Amino acid sequence: MLWSITLFFLAGLAEIGGGYLVWLWLREGWAFPVGALGALVLIVYGVIPTFQPEANFGRIYAAYGGVFVIMSTFWGWWVDGKVPDLWDWVGAAVCVVGVGIIMWAPR
Repeated sequence: MLWSITLFFLAGLAEIGGGYLVWLWLREGWAFPVGALGALVLIVYGVIPTFQPEANFGRIYAAYGGVFVIMSTFWGWWVDGKVPDLWDWVGAAVCVVGVGIIMWAPR
């Protein structure tokens, strides 16, 4: 379980960080190398989930979607300075429950 959580965290950092770099390039006018670095980081993001022990692609990406929501909420708060409101936290909590059900429910 710890390995899966670590991989979800790394994938989240790569996807959000890479996407943020592309955002800075295209939306904020940063230099092209920033966008190129973002594209490379996004490629790494695509590789990270292949190391998950679960063999079901759909299940991994469904669970990761919840992790992405949670991490994006924190990224917006810590990096962009946008404080999440109550409903952001409620939605993130629902995602945490969903991730746990998808990944670790007895089958």
